[in-house]
Amino acid sequence: MTSTENVHQHEIHKFGSQAEHWWDPDGDFMTLHAVNPLRLQFIHAYTEVEGKRIVDVGCGGGILSEGLARLGADVLGIDLGEELLDIADLHGIESGTKVNYRKISVEALAEEQAASFDVVTCMEMLEHVPNPLSVVKACAKLVKPGGKVFFSTLNRHPKAYLLAIVAAEHVLRMIPKGTHDYNTFIKPSELGRWAREAGLDLLGMEGVSYHPLTRQFSLGRDMDVNYMASFARTEA
Repeated sequence: MTSTENVHQHEIHKFGSQAEHWWDPDGDFMTLHAVNPLRLQFIHAYTEVEGKRIVDVGCGGGILSEGLARLGADVLGIDLGEELLDIADLHGIESGTKVNYRKISVEALAEEQAASFDVVTCMEMLEHVPNPLSVVKACAKLVKPGGKVFFSTLNRHPKAYLLAIVAAEHVLRMIPKGTHDYNTFIKPSELGRWAREAGLDLLGMEGVSYHPLTRQFSLGRDMDVNYMASFARTEA
């Protein structure tokens, strides 16, 4: 498999066709808006971002990218969805938030700019590619020795099927139907093993829980559904 092949074209089309709704906080991607403060909180717990060079892998329409840029980071957002990058660029102009965006795979960028970034973020993306291990290795290659890498994804656990697919997609309609495929979910042990193979040391993992009564997300010990993980590249 070449770097340009590590993509499901139907995934690119699925999210690209919904690009115009990306920045609607009450629309199809409201969960990304709701969870973004937690993502920033988790990242900030392990590293300062001000003045850091950060690449946001699978940036979509730029929600996390803009959040990091507003905190003073020099951000490059990469994605293979052209429609999403167009929306990200447009919103950056409207919001006055400077983020650079490129249509390039993480594997190709890793070949081009190895060990060039202080921080790498790859949030809610691993479960959408054919070869997530390839993405993990590329993220590890992109970060400088001692730099930080952050992932968030969904656990292949029955509770995740019930809450992230049945409840979120079909009952509560928090996200569009067909957003997730349970078979692509990733256990924390799998992510941890891939990271070790790539030369990354685990710093911490936390679960992300949704509270339907308050309609808010929180971080905690329960990693049965969503979870975030922080790693550091082994020092040279």
